[in-house]
Amino acid sequence: MKTVVIEGQLRTDTGKKAARDLRSSGQVLGVIYGGKEEIHFSAPQLAFRPLVYTPEFQIAEIKVDGKSYRTILKDKQFDVVTDSLNHIDFLELVSDRKVIANLPLNFVGQSEGVKAGGRLVIKMKSLKLRTMPENLVSSIDVDITNLQLNGNIRVEDVKIENAELMNPLRQPIASVVMTRALRQAETETKKGK
Repeated sequence: MKTVVIEGQLRTDTGKKAARDLRSSGQVLGVIYGGKEEIHFSAPQLAFRPLVYTPEFQIAEIKVDGKSYRTILKDKQFDVVTDSLNHIDFLELVSDRKVIANLPLNFVGQSEGVKAGGRLVIKMKSLKLRTMPENLVSSIDVDITNLQLNGNIRVEDVKIENAELMNPLRQPIASVVMTRALRQAETETKKGK
């Protein structure tokens, strides 16, 4: 799995004025939680770009004052006016504790329903699951080869080793719907009979 390394500085002042001063100098405030203690840090805004502006699921290795923390991104906040990154939260990966993560879906194969003239509709782009840190993967492959016209693939159809799915099992992930042209052709053949 891809890892992004972020070099940060430990924050000692946690008040509003200190936060405002750090943000005005191009720093993003961050918190690492889930380990032995919470670590408040700041890092340059550009350091977070490969982690925040991508659909990929990645591990963030954050280095603060000589210590290294293996984490995953949990939350991010943007400024309402400038749309720049303001604050970011990370969950430290502890080897004996399960984590909850949203993993992106990767659709593989060519659907039978699409070959028959239907249109693939993606209803979910990620799945929420609970697993041990060593079982995290960059994406979940979903095979859509057997997806028929007017058919669905649901959360329950996705099989993942060593992980518990947190989404409702009957929730559809993808479906193949009939296109307008296909519906029109079908009604014309019925009228012609």
